Amino acid sequence: MEACPGRFTAESAEEVMQHVELHAKSAHGEDPSQWSTEDRQQLQAMMIAS
Repeated sequence: MEACPGRFTAESAEEVMQHVELHAKSAHGEDPSQWSTEDRQQLQAMMIAS
């Protein structure tokens, strides 16, 4: 995955992941269904709960 300055705020981690997946598709031309478990874990590790 490339570094991206995108930021998302939502009520839950699941909702944030939905935003991330939509962003990946539209802004980066990625197919989130092809992401590995490690890719998803890396994304989840970047989430900050407030």
